[in-house]
Amino acid sequence: MTEKGVADPQPNKIEPLGKKHDRVAFSCGIDALDTYLKKRASQETKKKIATTFVMVESLTSAVIGYYTLSATSILLADLPDETARKLPKYPNVPATLLGRLAIDNRYQGRGYGELLIIDPLRRALQATTEVASYAVVVDAINERARSFYKHFGFCAFPDRTLHLFLPMKTMANLFS
Repeated sequence: MTEKGVADPQPNKIEPLGKKHDRVAFSCGIDALDTYLKKRASQETKKKIATTFVMVESLTSAVIGYYTLSATSILLADLPDETARKLPKYPNVPATLLGRLAIDNRYQGRGYGELLIIDPLRRALQATTEVASYAVVVDAINERARSFYKHFGFCAFPDRTLHLFLPMKTMANLFS
């Protein structure tokens, strides 16, 4: 326990979602994110639409949180002008979509979100050695989520404040 009485995040496993993971008890407080994990995540993985990764508590194997990754693209015209000027003039720029990220209510406010976001950023950056991707893109579900992503350096698209991106170059600098 920390001096504030909050449990320190323990080293936990982050792994691809599988049949062994109990999703029934998962509840983050947002129905769409809960329903996705419980009813759609496995099907979308099988269909190669999105890959779901879960953070599992070391001691109990409870699902602490999850995120999804998939391929996407960014319209060059949607990027800030100063960013777009530095890129090839293709209509679309390849990117990685961090489609969902959620922490179970029992674990919120204990630092697990910060631990969980590092994993998809590292995975996306490592994948660029084999498949090009300019940035990780997120669609924040609300203002609280937007603030969370902004804290990690994500930039908003000019006309859509809940649609954010983090260039791979920025991630490489963060992880070096």
